[in-house]
Formats: sequence, C-alpha cells, structure tokens
Amino acid sequence: MNPRFGLKKALYSEKLAPYLFVSPFILAFLVFFLYPACSTAIMSFQEVQGLNSSNFIGLDNYKRLFDVHFYNALKTNTIYTILSLMLLIPVPILFAVLLNSKLTKGRTFFKSVIFIPALTSVIVAGVSFRLMFGESDTALINAVLGKLGIPPQNWMLNYGTGMMLMVILGTWRAAGINMVYYLAGLQSIPEELYESAEIDGASGWTKFSSITLPLLKPIVIYTLTIGIFEGYRMFGESYVFWNEGMPGDIGLTIVRYIYQQAFQRNDLGMGSAIGIVLLTIVLAINLIQLKLFGLFKKDGD
Repeated sequence: MNPRFGLKKALYSEKLAPYLFVSPFILAFLVFFLYPACSTAIMSFQEVQGLNSSNFIGLDNYKRLFDVHFYNALKTNTIYTILSLMLLIPVPILFAVLLNSKLTKGRTFFKSVIFIPALTSVIVAGVSFRLMFGESDTALINAVLGKLGIPPQNWMLNYGTGMMLMVILGTWRAAGINMVYYLAGLQSIPEELYESAEIDGASGWTKFSSITLPLLKPIVIYTLTIGIFEGYRMFGESYVFWNEGMPGDIGLTIVRYIYQQAFQRNDLGMGSAIGIVLLTIVLAINLIQLKLFGLFKKDGD
C-alpha cells in the first residue's frame, strides 16, 4: 500500500483524524509539563548529587524547608499577591468601562497606551524603574521629592517601599492585559439590557452594579485565578531590583528561594520540595476561591 494514500486515509478518517490533530499538544504536555512535574515530585524526596547520582532521604527536604527564609518569602508573595489583585481587578475594569463608552474620545489611542507595557520585558522595564527610584538625590523620583521639600528615600533598602516598587511594576505591566479581557466581556453584553434599564430610570451606577458587574463575573474569576497564580510565581520583579540577597530578606520570593537553593547552592532536592509546596499552596488557594464563587455547583443547585 502506498504510504501517501495511507496517510491521506488516516487524515480523512473520522476516528483517527482527531487523535492525529491533538497528538502534538498531548506530546508537548507529556514532555514539557507532566514529565518535569513528576521528576520534581520524585527529586523532592531525594538528595541529588549529580545527573545520575541521588539518594532517597524521605521527608528530610520538607523538614528543612520550613525555616525563617521560607516564611519571609511566603509573606512577601502573599502581600504582593493581595496588593496586586486590589489594583489589577478594579483599575482595568474602570479603564475598560471608560474606553468602551462611545462618549470617550481617542479610545484606540488610550487602549494602545495602556496595553503597550504588557509587551515590555520585565527586565527592561525594571531597569527603568531602578533608575527612576534610585537612591541618589539626582534620581527622578528623589529629585521630584526634593522639589517638594521631602528628603530622598532609599526605595530599595526598605521592605515597604521595596514592596511598593514590585507592585507598581507588576501592575503597570499587567493592567493592559486585564483591560483587554474586560473590554471583550463588556462588548458581549447586549445593549438592550442598558436600554431597558434607562427606560426604567436606572442611574449610571445602578446599570454598572446591576448589569455590568454581574455579567463580568466569569472574567473577574478568571483574572483573579490568573492573578493568584502570577502573584505566587513572581520572580522577575524581585530579581531586577535586588540581584543579590538583601538584609531581612527584602524582595525574597518563593520562586527566588527555589532559584537560590536549586541553582546557587546546587541543592536540587530542596528546590524541588519548595516547588511542590508552592504548587500545593497555589492550588489550595485557587480551589478555595473557586469554591467561594460557586464554580463547583451543579446547574440544578
């Protein structure tokens, strides 16, 4: 049988064609996600001494994990995630509502201006932020404070101001993406609902709270889920401000702690254990918030 005719027959087969088309994605999932995840879980119970040398040590890596540095990293990630979500949900909704209004002039221009930071590398943007928030009196922000009679600040040597820098950088880059999600959601809301509300004499706030927000709920849940995931896996925003470790673990995040243990101290077993705990924390938080939003309820409930 000619191989060309055999392949053509398989591609046109209703039974085989679906499996052929999804096979690249299944292979990519197995090679780039499932295999590394399983290897990480196994390594978290081992002392890895080389590529082909490892010893099973049980829960020793997990017992060593819960020290002051891990708790500091967890605290930093948790505060960063909460502050980011407090900005990355209401601010993009506000942008989307304003830019979806026909009364707003220059909507395309403002959409581009708000979205462009999402295309910027975190390293490039972070270097710019470092220069603006530098410690010298001539740095942009300190120079502005000096004009206002406020003494210059050591932005990156204080936990609070350091956290503020990471939140501002992360929010500046991600707000445009969330705005696009909310714009897509707004444009799917039937205009007749607003027209009916206007006939009934509803105010602008009533239309927003009774029509817009409830119909944007699925997108709010999606951005909340992604925001939690992005907040706990944050690395670049920390690394670009503090290349080395800082006193009091300023800027230390969980992923950065993994990097320190696994690659700088060559303790892959410990790094794997931290990664598994991080996965468990993010999974648990997202399952709880999805449960609270009622996503596990059946249609009849």
